[in-house]
Amino acid sequence: MKLLPTLTLILAAALCTANLHAQATKPASPQPAQTKGNDTSAALTPGVVKKIDLANLRVTLQHGDIQNLGMPAMTMVFRVKDPAVLAPLKVGDKVHFHAEEADGALLLTRVAKDAP
Repeated sequence: MKLLPTLTLILAAALCTANLHAQATKPASPQPAQTKGNDTSAALTPGVVKKIDLANLRVTLQHGDIQNLGMPAMTMVFRVKDPAVLAPLKVGDKVHFHAEEADGALLLTRVAKDAP
């Protein structure tokens, strides 16, 4: 009857060793990816106003690379929350802006017209 406790101890030791080995050889978890759009200290992106849609609170900008979103230069539509952001803008204005991804769309959070 001494065989059963001995086998139990051997089996428990083997399982612990296997578990420790699995944890030791498991690749390190990757660092969580930085969420796009959360870096509010990022430099502003240059752009040119191509279209303004006050009724739908949207503006179309031709822009350079958007570093904080990892986007190359292109022309695209951005939403705004406050219509006052669009009020001083006119088609053709050169601007610098900051955009973030929110609810599956791009949100313009800051915009400043360039000096003439």
